Amino acid sequence: MNRKTLVLPAVAGLLAPVLAACGGTDSGGNGGDAIVVGTTDRFSASKEAPAPLDPAFAYDVGTWNILRQTVQTLMIQPKGEGEPVPEAAERCGFTDSGNERYACTLREGLKFADGDPVTAADVKYSIDRALAIKADSGVFGLLSTVDTVETQGDREVIFHLNTADATFPFKLSTPVAGIINPEAYEKTKLRTGFAIDGSGPYTMKAKVDNDELVDAVFTKNPNYKGTLQLNNDKVEMRSFEDAGAMGDALDKGDIDVMTRTMSPEQIRTLTNASDGKIDMVEMPGLEIRYLAFNTDAPSVKDKAVRQAVAQVVNRSELVSEVYGSQAEPLYSLVPATVTGHSNAFFNKYGDPDVAKAKSLLAKADITTPVKLTLHYTTDHYGPATKKEFQILQKQLNASGLFDVTIEGATWKKFRPAELKGSYDVYGMGWFPDFPDADNYLAPFLDKDNTLNTPYVNSRIRNTLIPESRREADRLSAGSSLTAIQDIVADDVPILPLWQGKQYVASAEDVTGTAYAVNSTATLQLWELGRGVKN
Repeated sequence: MNRKTLVLPAVAGLLAPVLAACGGTDSGGNGGDAIVVGTTDRFSASKEAPAPLDPAFAYDVGTWNILRQTVQTLMIQPKGEGEPVPEAAERCGFTDSGNERYACTLREGLKFADGDPVTAADVKYSIDRALAIKADSGVFGLLSTVDTVETQGDREVIFHLNTADATFPFKLSTPVAGIINPEAYEKTKLRTGFAIDGSGPYTMKAKVDNDELVDAVFTKNPNYKGTLQLNNDKVEMRSFEDAGAMGDALDKGDIDVMTRTMSPEQIRTLTNASDGKIDMVEMPGLEIRYLAFNTDAPSVKDKAVRQAVAQVVNRSELVSEVYGSQAEPLYSLVPATVTGHSNAFFNKYGDPDVAKAKSLLAKADITTPVKLTLHYTTDHYGPATKKEFQILQKQLNASGLFDVTIEGATWKKFRPAELKGSYDVYGMGWFPDFPDADNYLAPFLDKDNTLNTPYVNSRIRNTLIPESRREADRLSAGSSLTAIQDIVADDVPILPLWQGKQYVASAEDVTGTAYAVNSTATLQLWELGRGVKN
């Protein structure tokens, strides 16, 4: 690129015509040294989470970004966004009018990286295994509509669903539906450590230090057969403790590309720089941040407390002081750019209003100030998280209605504690599994949800979510999706805060950075290549 900053349009359709001629079924590479990509994602194996890279367990953007390079799925989200397309499959589709029977035919000659053939039985094994293990990460919930998996010969797979699910093709593009080699993965037990055996575009060799993956080398899989065209032979991913160390490595030329998570200050500096040494790409993102409540905890069990928090929090101030133009206030779990979005929280609460919050608490006979501790992770969502929580603390305490303290913990401690219900109020982020409103609602509100939340609304679970999934035309699901968002705004089990953009910084001789990350934060290492320095 000749210019410093490239801004991609937010409308996926604007990208599609340009991208149509860029795909290909033959893998290729341009040789040369490995392209080195930096990330602040941390990959730990612990007693609580000993199998971070097992597709039946992994459920965060960092581990998924490793699996997407190495484990193949029947479907894949295409370059330029849009509906998922066949990947390990030659073709897939619903075979009934009710969206309850989905059939796929595997590509001929499909092989795992070790040369073993990939068969329909392997697909069935992979899906059945994830459903049987039921890992506490909740990732198996993405397959909750699967009743049985049938095979016919070596290439035909038929999914019989227990209810209509128009989003099922998207779910088959996620790593939990990745095809694994039964020889390497036990049926009823997670695979510990950092080894991966799949049929994706790359193989991966991990460097582990003190039970943490610190470096991963992705090498082109010679047996890969799918839709992706590789623009490199090898990519190395290095994990850094913080954004500052990652930025220093890019400045020194130790890495070629810098992805998530950069600090807001780094993004502003690189965007405004004029020396041309580093290229910065800004692109639309579907990442959201939110506060979640343990609705069984005494401090927030009364809905009035949660509603009062919603009435006090000033999203515009929060975004302005921490992220500036890099994020936007969010008034629903569903981002503004996703079909089905409604401004449910703004419709109910309007602008921040302490008097209204005071009235809510008074009517419920809640003694003020309400003591709360807001928990956040210090290392998973970037260096700005602490400042974000300091501002939330300031806003709530300034109202006189709350006495808030904040506590941070590393992700490897934070996540297990959250799943155990140890936190009354805590901050989380969400990078969607696929770009549909269902994936901003069901993972938090349905049975076996990713937060392990005690909140249950029977109308959402038993009526509205199933109703919305029956509609292949997602616009037609609008009424059900809106009703869900309205209930969430009233009950406040979760309080959405903001949605953010995405950024990739790279050395000037690296090509393909505009497509190295898609709107769901999926890292697409195969897009990266080497060009010529200006």
